[in-house]
Amino acid sequence: MSPKKILITGAAGSLGKSLREQFAGQYGLIRLSDMAPMAPAGKGEETVQCDLADAEKVAAMCAGIDAIVHLGGQSVEGPLERVVHSNIIGLLNLYEGARKAKVDRVLFASSNHAVGFWKRSDKIDHTAACKPDSRYGLSKAFGEDVSRYYAYKHGIRGFNMRIGSCFARPENFRMLSTWLSFADLARLVRVGIEADYVYEIVYGVSKNTRNWWDNANAHRLGYTPDDDSERFAAEVGHIHFPDGLDEELQGGQYVSADFSGRRDWVL
Repeated sequence: MSPKKILITGAAGSLGKSLREQFAGQYGLIRLSDMAPMAPAGKGEETVQCDLADAEKVAAMCAGIDAIVHLGGQSVEGPLERVVHSNIIGLLNLYEGARKAKVDRVLFASSNHAVGFWKRSDKIDHTAACKPDSRYGLSKAFGEDVSRYYAYKHGIRGFNMRIGSCFARPENFRMLSTWLSFADLARLVRVGIEADYVYEIVYGVSKNTRNWWDNANAHRLGYTPDDDSERFAAEVGHIHFPDGLDEELQGGQYVSADFSGRRDWVL
């Protein structure tokens, strides 16, 4: 068991629940946080109900923690006010809490939607510039820069995971490229908790045959995914999105939603 003390925000969500289950008994303490109700704390656990917009509560929640796995906030597209409240204000409060508590590292759940306007024909890696496809994606691009700032300004290691589609199984043709299994999510997060780095961007994706992303940077740090979406291809490979933008660009339906730009600029 690692003696490290871990805080997982967004612990009531599907990713948080999965990590909670897979990490049980593996760390000195797992502190679980969410606005929503959570199952009662088990051995080696603490639960804290907290709105990330409450700076004082967030700061108290970070005390005594070695590593934060930040899954909390708005997890899908939404109105600008909601995205700003959860993913901008809440994120800044979390990093300030981490700074005050002298937390060693923050693992940030970024998103493939931070790079959603890249073409599917482009094989991009961790050096690819952000091309956010939505208000949600924009907040994740902002989060990567917040992580960079706190790494170099305040010495908080930053591990930014551009998560693809993390579900029990892929649900459509697009997810055959972007799928991240729950088991591989845990493998990637363990790397973020244990590896030696300053600031990194990695992709949260399994070893899919149809992968769009070059994830050599994650592999360099020790990530070894086991799962491949290809075994689901016969079941979901026929499920496509109706808009041409969705099929040409990596962000899928997030690209075409509210789109009012010039298609020739992005295709």
